[in-house]
Amino acid sequence: MVKSSVIGALMFILLTLLVLIVPSRPSLLAYAAGSCAALVIIIHYIFSARNSNKKTGKAALLIPMISLSSLFLLLPFFFTAILFVWGALSFFTWMLVISLCIVFYINFLCVPLAIYQKRREIRQAASLNYFPSISILIPAYNEEKVLRRAIETTIETAYPAKKEIIVINDGSTDMTYSIAQEYINKGVKVIHRPNGGKAVAINHGLRFAQGEIIIIVDADSLVGKNTLIDLVQPLRDPNIAAVAGNIKVLNRTNWLTRCQALEYIASINVYRRALDVFGSVTVVPGALGAYRREVLEGSGLYDPDTLVEDFDVTMKTLKTGKVVQASTTAIAYTEAPQTLRDLIRQRLRWYRGNFQALWKHRDAAFNARYGFLQKLAFPFMIISMVFTPFAGMITILSAIMVIASGGGMLLIPTFLFFCLLQFLFSLLAIELDHEDLKLTLYTPLFIFGYKQLCDFTVLKGMIDVISHRGLKWTNVRRIGTKVSKSALS
Repeated sequence: MVKSSVIGALMFILLTLLVLIVPSRPSLLAYAAGSCAALVIIIHYIFSARNSNKKTGKAALLIPMISLSSLFLLLPFFFTAILFVWGALSFFTWMLVISLCIVFYINFLCVPLAIYQKRREIRQAASLNYFPSISILIPAYNEEKVLRRAIETTIETAYPAKKEIIVINDGSTDMTYSIAQEYINKGVKVIHRPNGGKAVAINHGLRFAQGEIIIIVDADSLVGKNTLIDLVQPLRDPNIAAVAGNIKVLNRTNWLTRCQALEYIASINVYRRALDVFGSVTVVPGALGAYRREVLEGSGLYDPDTLVEDFDVTMKTLKTGKVVQASTTAIAYTEAPQTLRDLIRQRLRWYRGNFQALWKHRDAAFNARYGFLQKLAFPFMIISMVFTPFAGMITILSAIMVIASGGGMLLIPTFLFFCLLQFLFSLLAIELDHEDLKLTLYTPLFIFGYKQLCDFTVLKGMIDVISHRGLKWTNVRRIGTKVSKSALS
Protein backbone atom coordinates (compact mmCIF):
# COMPACT_ATOMS: atom_id res chain seq x y z
CA MET A 1 0.00 0.00 0.00
CA VAL A 2 2.84 2.39 0.72
CA LYS A 3 4.11 1.71 -2.79
CA SER A 4 0.74 2.70 -4.23
CA SER A 5 0.93 6.02 -2.41
CA VAL A 6 4.45 6.65 -3.70
CA ILE A 7 3.42 5.75 -7.25
CA GLY A 8 0.54 8.23 -7.04
CA ALA A 9 2.88 10.99 -5.87
CA LEU A 10 5.37 10.27 -8.68
CA MET A 11 2.56 10.38 -11.23
CA PHE A 12 1.68 13.89 -10.14
CA ILE A 13 5.28 15.12 -10.22
CA LEU A 14 6.00 13.72 -13.71
CA LEU A 15 2.72 14.88 -15.19
CA THR A 16 3.08 18.37 -13.71
CA LEU A 17 6.51 18.65 -15.33
CA LEU A 18 4.99 17.43 -18.61
CA VAL A 19 2.37 20.17 -18.58
CA LEU A 20 4.92 22.84 -17.62
CA ILE A 21 7.47 21.82 -20.26
CA VAL A 22 5.04 21.00 -23.08
CA PRO A 23 1.96 23.15 -22.46
CA SER A 24 -0.16 21.50 -25.14
CA ARG A 25 -3.63 20.01 -25.24
CA PRO A 26 -2.34 16.38 -25.35
CA SER A 27 -0.17 16.92 -22.28
CA LEU A 28 -3.10 18.47 -20.46
CA LEU A 29 -5.27 15.46 -21.29
CA ALA A 30 -2.49 13.11 -20.18
CA TYR A 31 -2.23 15.04 -16.94
CA ALA A 32 -5.96 14.77 -16.30
CA ALA A 33 -5.92 11.02 -17.05
CA GLY A 34 -2.91 10.44 -14.79
CA SER A 35 -4.51 12.48 -12.00
CA CYS A 36 -7.63 10.33 -12.17
CA ALA A 37 -5.51 7.15 -12.08
CA ALA A 38 -3.58 8.37 -9.05
CA LEU A 39 -6.83 9.35 -7.35
CA VAL A 40 -8.12 5.79 -7.83
CA ILE A 41 -4.91 4.42 -6.28
CA ILE A 42 -5.22 6.65 -3.22
CA ILE A 43 -8.93 5.91 -2.71
CA HIS A 44 -8.10 2.19 -2.92
CA TYR A 45 -5.40 2.81 -0.30
CA ILE A 46 -7.91 4.51 2.01
CA PHE A 47 -10.42 1.67 1.74
CA SER A 48 -7.68 -0.89 2.35
CA ALA A 49 -6.55 0.98 5.47
CA ARG A 50 -10.13 1.11 6.69
CA ASN A 51 -10.39 -2.68 6.36
CA SER A 52 -7.06 -3.00 8.16
CA ASN A 53 -8.48 -0.94 11.01
CA LYS A 54 -11.36 -3.39 11.39
CA LYS A 55 -8.99 -6.36 11.50
CA THR A 56 -6.00 -5.11 13.46
CA GLY A 57 -6.99 -1.79 15.02
CA LYS A 58 -3.66 -0.29 13.88
CA ALA A 59 -4.82 1.74 10.90
CA ALA A 60 -4.89 4.90 13.01
CA LEU A 61 -1.14 5.13 12.54
CA LEU A 62 -1.66 5.10 8.76
CA ILE A 63 -4.11 8.01 8.77
CA PRO A 64 -1.45 10.75 8.44
CA MET A 65 0.13 8.97 5.47
CA ILE A 66 -3.26 8.47 3.79
CA SER A 67 -4.28 12.05 4.40
CA LEU A 68 -1.03 13.57 3.22
CA SER A 69 -1.16 11.42 0.08
CA SER A 70 -4.65 12.74 -0.64
CA LEU A 71 -3.57 16.27 0.22
CA PHE A 72 -0.90 15.97 -2.47
CA LEU A 73 -3.75 16.09 -4.98
CA LEU A 74 -4.40 19.73 -4.20
CA LEU A 75 -1.67 21.63 -6.01
CA PRO A 76 -1.81 19.68 -9.28
CA PHE A 77 -5.58 19.78 -9.42
CA PHE A 78 -5.67 23.51 -8.77
CA PHE A 79 -3.09 23.89 -11.52
CA THR A 80 -5.22 21.76 -13.86
CA ALA A 81 -8.32 23.84 -13.11
CA ILE A 82 -6.48 27.06 -13.93
CA LEU A 83 -5.31 25.58 -17.23
CA PHE A 84 -8.82 24.51 -18.11
CA VAL A 85 -10.11 28.04 -17.69
CA TRP A 86 -6.94 29.71 -18.92
CA GLY A 87 -7.90 32.63 -21.13
CA ALA A 88 -11.35 32.02 -19.76
CA LEU A 89 -13.84 33.96 -21.45
CA SER A 90 -15.10 36.34 -18.81
CA PHE A 91 -14.18 38.21 -15.70
CA PHE A 92 -16.94 36.37 -13.83
CA THR A 93 -15.48 32.96 -14.68
CA TRP A 94 -12.22 34.00 -13.05
CA MET A 95 -14.08 35.40 -10.03
CA LEU A 96 -15.90 32.09 -9.70
CA VAL A 97 -12.71 29.99 -9.72
CA ILE A 98 -10.75 32.37 -7.48
CA SER A 99 -13.54 32.51 -4.87
CA LEU A 100 -13.83 28.72 -4.75
CA CYS A 101 -10.05 28.34 -4.56
CA ILE A 102 -9.83 30.73 -1.61
CA VAL A 103 -12.56 28.85 0.28
CA PHE A 104 -10.83 25.51 -0.31
CA TYR A 105 -7.37 26.77 0.61
CA ILE A 106 -8.77 27.97 3.95
CA ASN A 107 -10.30 24.53 4.53
CA PHE A 108 -7.24 22.53 3.51
CA LEU A 109 -4.85 24.62 5.60
CA CYS A 110 -6.46 22.93 8.59
CA VAL A 111 -5.87 19.39 7.33
CA PRO A 112 -2.19 18.91 8.34
CA LEU A 113 -2.98 20.34 11.78
CA ALA A 114 -5.95 18.00 12.17
CA ILE A 115 -3.74 15.04 11.22
CA TYR A 116 -1.14 16.06 13.78
CA GLN A 117 -3.83 16.45 16.45
CA LYS A 118 -5.11 12.95 15.69
CA ARG A 119 -1.66 11.41 16.17
CA ARG A 120 -1.13 13.31 19.40
CA GLU A 121 -4.51 12.19 20.71
CA ILE A 122 -3.68 8.56 19.94
CA ARG A 123 -0.46 8.84 21.97
CA GLN A 124 -2.21 10.50 24.91
CA ALA A 125 -5.03 7.93 24.98
CA ALA A 126 -2.66 5.34 26.43
CA SER A 127 -3.13 6.65 29.97
CA LEU A 128 -6.64 7.12 31.37
CA ASN A 129 -5.88 7.78 35.02
CA TYR A 130 -7.29 11.19 35.90
CA PHE A 131 -10.69 11.08 37.63
CA PRO A 132 -11.59 14.28 39.49
CA SER A 133 -15.05 14.78 40.95
CA ILE A 134 -17.45 16.09 38.32
CA SER A 135 -20.80 17.88 38.27
CA ILE A 136 -22.92 17.51 35.15
CA LEU A 137 -25.36 20.36 34.56
CA ILE A 138 -28.32 19.82 32.22
CA PRO A 139 -30.28 23.06 31.67
CA ALA A 140 -33.74 22.34 30.25
CA TYR A 141 -36.59 24.43 28.91
CA ASN A 142 -39.59 22.60 27.40
CA GLU A 143 -37.57 19.47 26.63
CA GLU A 144 -40.16 16.79 27.47
CA LYS A 145 -39.51 14.87 24.22
CA VAL A 146 -35.78 14.42 24.77
CA LEU A 147 -34.91 14.99 28.44
CA ARG A 148 -35.57 11.44 29.66
CA ARG A 149 -33.00 9.84 27.36
CA ALA A 150 -30.45 12.62 28.09
CA ILE A 151 -30.68 11.91 31.83
CA GLU A 152 -30.60 8.13 31.36
CA THR A 153 -27.51 8.12 29.14
CA THR A 154 -25.75 10.46 31.55
CA ILE A 155 -26.56 8.16 34.48
CA GLU A 156 -25.34 5.09 32.57
CA THR A 157 -22.13 6.70 31.33
CA ALA A 158 -19.08 5.12 32.93
CA TYR A 159 -17.11 7.19 35.44
CA PRO A 160 -15.12 5.61 38.31
CA ALA A 161 -15.15 8.64 40.64
CA LYS A 162 -17.80 10.94 42.08
CA LYS A 163 -20.38 11.93 39.46
CA GLU A 164 -23.09 14.43 40.27
CA ILE A 165 -25.99 15.12 37.88
CA ILE A 166 -28.02 18.32 38.20
CA VAL A 167 -31.04 19.13 36.02
CA ILE A 168 -32.08 22.79 36.01
CA ASN A 169 -35.67 23.31 34.89
CA ASP A 170 -35.71 26.82 33.46
CA GLY A 171 -39.39 27.62 33.90
CA SER A 172 -40.67 25.00 31.47
CA THR A 173 -44.38 25.03 30.62
CA ASP A 174 -44.56 21.35 29.60
CA MET A 175 -43.75 18.10 31.47
CA THR A 176 -39.99 18.75 31.68
CA TYR A 177 -39.97 19.29 35.45
CA SER A 178 -42.09 16.20 36.15
CA ILE A 179 -39.88 14.02 33.96
CA ALA A 180 -36.74 15.25 35.73
CA GLN A 181 -38.28 14.49 39.15
CA GLU A 182 -38.67 10.83 38.15
CA TYR A 183 -34.89 10.46 38.51
CA ILE A 184 -34.46 11.95 41.98
CA ASN A 185 -34.40 8.47 43.51
CA LYS A 186 -31.47 7.66 41.19
CA GLY A 187 -29.37 10.45 42.68
CA VAL A 188 -30.22 13.22 40.20
CA LYS A 189 -30.63 16.69 41.70
CA VAL A 190 -33.54 18.63 40.18
CA ILE A 191 -33.74 22.41 40.49
CA HIS A 192 -36.66 24.57 39.42
CA ARG A 193 -36.38 28.28 38.70
CA PRO A 194 -38.35 30.90 36.75
CA ASN A 195 -37.44 31.18 33.09
CA GLY A 196 -34.36 33.32 32.64
CA GLY A 197 -32.46 31.78 29.75
CA LYS A 198 -29.81 29.10 29.45
CA ALA A 199 -26.91 31.19 30.79
CA VAL A 200 -28.83 32.13 33.93
CA ALA A 201 -29.99 28.52 34.41
CA ILE A 202 -26.40 27.22 34.25
CA ASN A 203 -25.20 29.86 36.72
CA HIS A 204 -28.02 28.88 39.07
CA GLY A 205 -27.07 25.21 38.82
CA LEU A 206 -23.45 26.04 39.64
CA ARG A 207 -24.55 27.18 43.11
CA PHE A 208 -25.50 23.59 43.91
CA ALA A 209 -22.61 21.87 42.14
CA GLN A 210 -19.80 20.36 44.22
CA GLY A 211 -17.49 18.88 41.58
CA GLU A 212 -14.02 20.10 40.67
CA ILE A 213 -14.93 19.86 37.00
CA ILE A 214 -18.17 21.28 35.60
CA ILE A 215 -19.59 19.47 32.58
CA ILE A 216 -22.37 21.07 30.55
CA VAL A 217 -24.72 18.78 28.61
CA ASP A 218 -27.70 19.92 26.53
CA ALA A 219 -31.08 18.38 27.29
CA ASP A 220 -31.21 16.87 23.79
CA SER A 221 -27.71 15.36 23.98
CA LEU A 222 -27.00 11.65 24.31
CA VAL A 223 -23.67 10.99 25.99
CA GLY A 224 -21.49 8.05 24.91
CA LYS A 225 -20.58 5.24 27.31
CA ASN A 226 -16.96 6.38 27.88
CA THR A 227 -17.45 10.04 27.09
CA LEU A 228 -16.96 11.46 30.56
CA ILE A 229 -13.72 9.52 31.09
CA ASP A 230 -12.30 10.78 27.78
CA LEU A 231 -13.55 14.32 28.30
CA VAL A 232 -11.72 14.98 31.58
CA GLN A 233 -8.37 13.37 30.70
CA PRO A 234 -6.80 16.51 29.14
CA LEU A 235 -7.58 18.40 32.35
CA ARG A 236 -4.82 16.51 34.15
CA ASP A 237 -2.65 19.34 32.81
CA PRO A 238 -3.27 22.32 35.13
CA ASN A 239 -2.80 24.77 32.22
CA ILE A 240 -5.86 23.38 30.43
CA ALA A 241 -9.02 25.16 31.54
CA ALA A 242 -11.67 23.60 29.33
CA VAL A 243 -12.26 20.73 26.91
CA ALA A 244 -14.70 20.66 24.00
CA GLY A 245 -16.56 17.44 23.25
CA ASN A 246 -17.16 15.94 19.82
CA ILE A 247 -20.76 16.51 18.74
CA LYS A 248 -22.37 14.22 16.18
CA VAL A 249 -25.78 14.29 14.51
CA LEU A 250 -28.11 11.58 15.78
CA ASN A 251 -31.09 11.80 13.40
CA ARG A 252 -29.59 11.23 9.94
CA THR A 253 -33.00 10.74 8.35
CA ASN A 254 -33.04 13.00 5.26
CA TRP A 255 -30.68 14.94 3.00
CA LEU A 256 -30.73 17.97 5.29
CA THR A 257 -29.73 16.13 8.47
CA ARG A 258 -27.09 14.14 6.58
CA CYS A 259 -25.61 17.39 5.26
CA GLN A 260 -25.46 18.64 8.84
CA ALA A 261 -23.82 15.38 9.93
CA LEU A 262 -21.15 15.87 7.26
CA GLU A 263 -20.77 19.54 8.20
CA TYR A 264 -20.13 18.65 11.84
CA ILE A 265 -17.47 16.13 10.77
CA ALA A 266 -15.82 17.87 7.81
CA SER A 267 -16.01 21.49 8.92
CA ILE A 268 -16.60 22.04 12.61
CA ASN A 269 -14.55 19.09 13.82
CA VAL A 270 -11.61 19.65 11.46
CA TYR A 271 -11.41 23.32 12.49
CA ARG A 272 -11.61 22.33 16.14
CA ARG A 273 -8.81 19.78 15.70
CA ALA A 274 -6.63 22.41 14.05
CA LEU A 275 -7.18 24.98 16.79
CA ASP A 276 -6.61 22.30 19.45
CA VAL A 277 -2.98 22.09 18.34
CA PHE A 278 -2.50 25.66 19.57
CA GLY A 279 -4.67 25.26 22.66
CA SER A 280 -7.10 27.88 21.39
CA VAL A 281 -10.35 26.08 20.58
CA THR A 282 -12.85 28.94 20.29
CA VAL A 283 -16.10 27.13 21.10
CA VAL A 284 -16.66 24.57 23.82
CA PRO A 285 -20.12 23.44 22.66
CA GLY A 286 -23.05 23.67 25.00
CA ALA A 287 -24.02 20.14 23.95
CA LEU A 288 -20.91 18.74 25.68
CA GLY A 289 -18.06 20.59 27.33
CA ALA A 290 -15.98 20.50 30.51
CA TYR A 291 -14.56 23.41 32.54
CA ARG A 292 -12.46 23.77 35.64
CA ARG A 293 -14.81 25.17 38.24
CA GLU A 294 -12.35 27.84 39.42
CA VAL A 295 -11.85 29.12 35.87
CA LEU A 296 -15.59 29.51 35.31
CA GLU A 297 -16.02 31.33 38.59
CA GLY A 298 -12.89 33.41 38.07
CA SER A 299 -14.02 34.60 34.63
CA GLY A 300 -17.45 35.70 35.86
CA LEU A 301 -19.54 32.64 34.94
CA TYR A 302 -21.97 32.70 31.99
CA ASP A 303 -23.23 36.01 30.62
CA PRO A 304 -26.81 36.37 29.30
CA ASP A 305 -25.95 39.21 26.90
CA THR A 306 -25.36 37.08 23.77
CA LEU A 307 -27.35 34.32 22.04
CA VAL A 308 -24.40 31.89 22.21
CA GLU A 309 -23.38 31.50 25.83
CA ASP A 310 -20.95 28.67 24.92
CA PHE A 311 -18.90 30.79 22.48
CA ASP A 312 -18.92 33.75 24.86
CA VAL A 313 -17.75 31.80 27.92
CA THR A 314 -15.04 30.05 25.87
CA MET A 315 -13.67 33.41 24.75
CA LYS A 316 -13.66 34.58 28.36
CA THR A 317 -11.79 31.42 29.33
CA LEU A 318 -9.16 31.93 26.61
CA LYS A 319 -8.68 35.50 27.79
CA THR A 320 -7.55 34.20 31.17
CA GLY A 321 -4.43 32.89 29.42
CA LYS A 322 -5.41 29.25 29.93
CA VAL A 323 -5.56 26.56 27.26
CA VAL A 324 -8.79 25.27 25.72
CA GLN A 325 -8.55 21.92 23.95
CA ALA A 326 -10.84 19.38 22.29
CA SER A 327 -11.46 15.68 22.66
CA THR A 328 -12.63 13.83 19.57
CA THR A 329 -13.23 10.62 21.52
CA ALA A 330 -15.61 12.25 24.02
CA ILE A 331 -18.76 11.99 21.92
CA ALA A 332 -22.29 13.29 22.38
CA TYR A 333 -25.12 12.90 19.89
CA THR A 334 -27.59 15.70 19.26
CA GLU A 335 -30.74 16.17 17.24
CA ALA A 336 -30.29 18.27 14.13
CA PRO A 337 -33.14 20.30 12.59
CA GLN A 338 -35.04 18.19 10.06
CA THR A 339 -36.69 21.01 8.12
CA LEU A 340 -35.29 24.06 6.35
CA ARG A 341 -37.35 26.34 8.58
CA ASP A 342 -35.92 24.86 11.77
CA LEU A 343 -32.38 24.83 10.37
CA ILE A 344 -32.56 28.51 9.45
CA ARG A 345 -33.98 29.38 12.87
CA GLN A 346 -31.17 27.48 14.59
CA ARG A 347 -28.40 28.90 12.43
CA LEU A 348 -29.68 32.47 12.67
CA ARG A 349 -29.44 32.21 16.44
CA TRP A 350 -25.93 30.73 16.16
CA TYR A 351 -24.64 33.30 13.71
CA ARG A 352 -26.31 36.29 15.34
CA GLY A 353 -24.84 35.18 18.66
CA ASN A 354 -21.41 34.56 17.12
CA PHE A 355 -21.27 38.10 15.76
CA GLN A 356 -22.44 39.45 19.12
CA ALA A 357 -19.65 37.54 20.86
CA LEU A 358 -17.03 38.63 18.32
CA TRP A 359 -18.00 42.25 18.83
CA LYS A 360 -18.07 41.85 22.62
CA HIS A 361 -14.54 40.39 22.59
CA ARG A 362 -13.17 42.55 19.76
CA ASP A 363 -10.28 43.64 21.99
CA ALA A 364 -8.86 40.12 21.48
CA ALA A 365 -7.94 41.13 17.93
CA PHE A 366 -5.46 43.77 19.12
CA ASN A 367 -4.16 42.70 22.53
CA ALA A 368 -0.98 40.62 22.20
CA ARG A 369 -1.23 39.32 25.77
CA TYR A 370 -4.01 36.98 24.60
CA GLY A 371 -1.43 34.84 22.76
CA PHE A 372 -2.83 32.43 20.18
CA LEU A 373 -6.32 33.84 20.67
CA GLN A 374 -5.05 37.14 19.24
CA LYS A 375 -2.59 35.68 16.74
CA LEU A 376 -4.62 32.79 15.35
CA ALA A 377 -8.04 31.91 16.74
CA PHE A 378 -9.72 35.31 16.56
CA PRO A 379 -8.48 36.08 13.00
CA PHE A 380 -9.57 32.60 11.95
CA MET A 381 -13.07 33.26 13.28
CA ILE A 382 -13.23 36.55 11.37
CA ILE A 383 -12.11 34.85 8.15
CA SER A 384 -14.51 31.92 8.48
CA MET A 385 -17.50 34.03 9.54
CA VAL A 386 -17.06 37.11 7.34
CA PHE A 387 -14.67 36.53 4.46
CA THR A 388 -15.65 32.96 3.52
CA PRO A 389 -19.43 33.64 3.28
CA PHE A 390 -18.76 36.71 1.10
CA ALA A 391 -16.54 34.58 -1.13
CA GLY A 392 -19.37 32.05 -1.31
CA MET A 393 -21.83 34.73 -2.40
CA ILE A 394 -19.37 35.96 -5.04
CA THR A 395 -19.16 32.36 -6.26
CA ILE A 396 -22.90 32.01 -6.81
CA LEU A 397 -23.27 35.47 -8.35
CA SER A 398 -20.35 34.80 -10.68
CA ALA A 399 -21.89 31.47 -11.70
CA ILE A 400 -25.16 33.22 -12.55
CA MET A 401 -23.33 35.82 -14.64
CA VAL A 402 -21.34 33.14 -16.47
CA ILE A 403 -24.56 31.34 -17.37
CA ALA A 404 -26.20 34.60 -18.45
CA SER A 405 -23.23 35.38 -20.73
CA GLY A 406 -23.54 32.02 -22.49
CA GLY A 407 -20.58 30.33 -20.79
CA GLY A 408 -22.58 27.81 -18.80
CA MET A 409 -20.69 24.84 -20.24
CA LEU A 410 -17.52 26.12 -18.53
CA LEU A 411 -19.21 25.58 -15.18
CA ILE A 412 -19.50 21.82 -15.61
CA PRO A 413 -15.75 20.95 -15.39
CA THR A 414 -15.29 23.66 -12.73
CA PHE A 415 -18.16 22.25 -10.66
CA LEU A 416 -16.86 18.68 -11.03
CA PHE A 417 -13.35 19.76 -10.12
CA PHE A 418 -14.40 21.40 -6.87
CA CYS A 419 -16.75 18.52 -6.09
CA LEU A 420 -13.69 16.29 -6.27
CA LEU A 421 -11.80 18.56 -3.88
CA GLN A 422 -14.75 18.61 -1.47
CA PHE A 423 -14.98 14.83 -1.73
CA LEU A 424 -11.30 14.49 -0.77
CA PHE A 425 -11.67 16.93 2.09
CA SER A 426 -14.74 15.09 3.38
CA LEU A 427 -13.02 11.74 2.99
CA LEU A 428 -10.08 12.91 5.09
CA ALA A 429 -12.36 14.20 7.83
CA ILE A 430 -14.50 11.05 7.85
CA GLU A 431 -11.42 8.85 8.13
CA LEU A 432 -10.06 10.94 10.99
CA ASP A 433 -13.39 10.59 12.80
CA HIS A 434 -14.08 6.93 11.83
CA GLU A 435 -17.43 7.95 10.40
CA ASP A 436 -19.82 6.71 7.73
CA LEU A 437 -18.29 6.91 4.24
CA LYS A 438 -21.77 7.20 2.72
CA LEU A 439 -21.85 10.82 3.88
CA THR A 440 -19.41 11.68 1.08
CA LEU A 441 -22.33 11.29 -1.34
CA TYR A 442 -23.55 14.68 -0.12
CA THR A 443 -20.34 16.55 -0.97
CA PRO A 444 -21.77 18.20 -4.15
CA LEU A 445 -24.24 20.06 -1.93
CA PHE A 446 -21.28 21.69 -0.19
CA ILE A 447 -20.38 23.29 -3.52
CA PHE A 448 -23.88 24.22 -4.62
CA GLY A 449 -26.99 24.13 -2.47
CA TYR A 450 -26.33 23.60 1.23
CA LYS A 451 -23.26 25.84 1.20
CA GLN A 452 -25.14 28.82 -0.22
CA LEU A 453 -27.91 28.31 2.32
CA CYS A 454 -25.38 28.51 5.16
CA ASP A 455 -23.53 31.47 3.62
CA PHE A 456 -26.75 33.40 3.18
CA THR A 457 -27.75 32.68 6.78
CA VAL A 458 -24.36 33.89 8.07
CA LEU A 459 -24.69 37.17 6.17
CA LYS A 460 -28.28 37.58 7.30
CA GLY A 461 -27.16 37.06 10.89
CA MET A 462 -24.45 39.71 10.49
CA ILE A 463 -26.94 42.21 9.05
CA ASP A 464 -29.38 41.50 11.90
CA VAL A 465 -26.71 42.19 14.52
CA ILE A 466 -25.67 45.42 12.81
CA SER A 467 -29.32 46.55 12.57
CA HIS A 468 -30.26 45.14 16.01
CA ARG A 469 -33.08 43.01 14.61
CA GLY A 470 -34.23 39.55 15.65
CA LEU A 471 -31.77 39.30 18.56
CA LYS A 472 -33.79 36.86 20.61
CA TRP A 473 -33.59 33.17 21.40
CA THR A 474 -35.30 30.91 18.85
CA ASN A 475 -36.23 27.32 19.66
CA VAL A 476 -36.09 24.37 17.27
CA ARG A 477 -38.80 21.72 17.28
CA ARG A 478 -37.68 18.56 19.07
CA ILE A 479 -38.30 15.19 17.43
CA GLY A 480 -37.34 12.69 20.09
CA THR A 481 -35.43 10.40 17.73
CA LYS A 482 -35.44 6.78 18.86
CA VAL A 483 -31.99 5.23 19.24
CA SER A 484 -30.67 1.96 20.56
CA LYS A 485 -28.22 2.03 23.46
CA SER A 486 -25.72 0.01 21.44
CA ALA A 487 -25.44 2.94 18.99
CA LEU A 488 -23.88 5.04 21.77
CA SER A 489 -21.03 2.66 22.59
